[in-house]
Amino acid sequence: MLSTEKIIEIADQHSTPLYILDKEALENRINEIKAILGEGVTLCYAMKANPFFVDAFKHLNTKYEVCSPGEFAICEREKVNMKDIVLSGVNKEKADICHVLNDCGGVGMILLLVLIIKFKIHAMLSILIGAITIGLIAGMPFSQIVTAVNDGIGNTLKGIALLVGLGSMFGAILETSGGAQTLAVTMVNRFGDKKAAWALGITGLVIAMPVFFDAGLIILIPLAFSLAKRTKRSTLYYVIPLLAGLAVGHAFIPPTPGPVLVATMLGVDLGWVILIGIACGTVAMIVAGPVWGSICGKKYMVEVPEHIQQQEDIDESKLPSFGLVVTIILIPLVLIILDSLAGVVGFLTPVAGILGFLGEPFVALLIATLVAMYFLGTRHGYTLAELEKILTKSLEPTGLILLVTACGGVLRYMLQYSGLGDVIGNAVSSAALPLVVVAFIVAALVRICVGSSTVAMTMAAGIIAAMPEIATLSPLYLACITAAVAGGATVCSHFNDSGFWLVRSLVGLDEKTTLKTWTIMETLVGGTGFLVALLISFFV
Repeated sequence: MLSTEKIIEIADQHSTPLYILDKEALENRINEIKAILGEGVTLCYAMKANPFFVDAFKHLNTKYEVCSPGEFAICEREKVNMKDIVLSGVNKEKADICHVLNDCGGVGMILLLVLIIKFKIHAMLSILIGAITIGLIAGMPFSQIVTAVNDGIGNTLKGIALLVGLGSMFGAILETSGGAQTLAVTMVNRFGDKKAAWALGITGLVIAMPVFFDAGLIILIPLAFSLAKRTKRSTLYYVIPLLAGLAVGHAFIPPTPGPVLVATMLGVDLGWVILIGIACGTVAMIVAGPVWGSICGKKYMVEVPEHIQQQEDIDESKLPSFGLVVTIILIPLVLIILDSLAGVVGFLTPVAGILGFLGEPFVALLIATLVAMYFLGTRHGYTLAELEKILTKSLEPTGLILLVTACGGVLRYMLQYSGLGDVIGNAVSSAALPLVVVAFIVAALVRICVGSSTVAMTMAAGIIAAMPEIATLSPLYLACITAAVAGGATVCSHFNDSGFWLVRSLVGLDEKTTLKTWTIMETLVGGTGFLVALLISFFV
């Protein structure tokens, strides 16, 4: 405590009225409050109470509740670590929110997009550079930046590495054995020529879950051409439904890597993601597939490409049986869903432990892969040496997927550790937008700018996962957010998307027609899936 003489001396020096603040007394009081509240509670100091305390709080491991631009300016002046700021309050101007975001890492986000769009730097490097920049601008210690990178890579890959690898193997066997063609041919035969568009849409949806989009398209598009040649219709009448089904399966339904990545980052059970993905994807496939395909087929007469005209029809006798293929594809989906339902369905409780093990995603996919190896591989005439080559080759494209995804995890942890996740979360709360809507918008903006749906999902998932309120949401709501991210990452495919050029070249379209057909189809897929997810979110 100050003596009377010292107080008089200070008063003479600074005049009165005068407030004297005792830092030691302040620290003791804070420690007393922390001891009462316990470890699980974070103490926040309201800046509006007395902004002159900021410096005194720096070493006390507390956070600052900032409500106004003026209070944020004080934190900037005092060089407060941005991870210690909790932004709150309503009626923020757009300029104020943008300023906060820029100071806390918006520059890193902008740099990321510039590197990808302008300088064509690989997505993995761009995301990594952008994430590190966010950490540096936010004032994180170097050691914490390194920790965020290591945690991001490690925690992300441990959740998806096996799934992506096993899923790729499973899809390769299905593709090589003719299982995908079996499914397509059988569905078309059973639906008939008049409803073949529906058959192709459903087939594409199912096939794209284990098989990559590009591979699925190359395998199945000859069947669409064959139907167009036989019925004298525009190829778009059949190709658009096939593309819609493939796009839905690729974006919305595990074990395809995109939704697996988002689900892993958000910490949501894959069973719920599959159920919500099927609900959103089915509606999206119908709207963007048979419905939009019928419109395109009537409006644009696109002939079968010349090199397809003389192509022989598929020899169905050499293909595996339809029932076998469907059963194998359903194995991982059923096991994962049963595991999710075991906790809420009474009669499954006695076997919940067994289902929990079998429904673990990597176990379910491992079982499906082994079954496919035997029934579609060995029993179908493939030697073990041939199967080894198929499986080894299938892993080649997974390296890129895993590295981009891992860097997405780095972005998520850098946002979280720097405090930008809190800032974005508070800004979103102030805007009164549901997180499902925010997830869609973020993914859509990245998709439009960058083109890659994988990068869009990665960045959007990283940003959303860093928001603190994620931890309080139900599994079903998180599954809806996952579907919303998938929808945003699908819309508005244009010149910067490799899928745009693949479709253009395979179908034989010009750029204008591709924009009017494929781009609108992708937007319908993403937009419809998002709207269904948003509708479901209102009831969970």
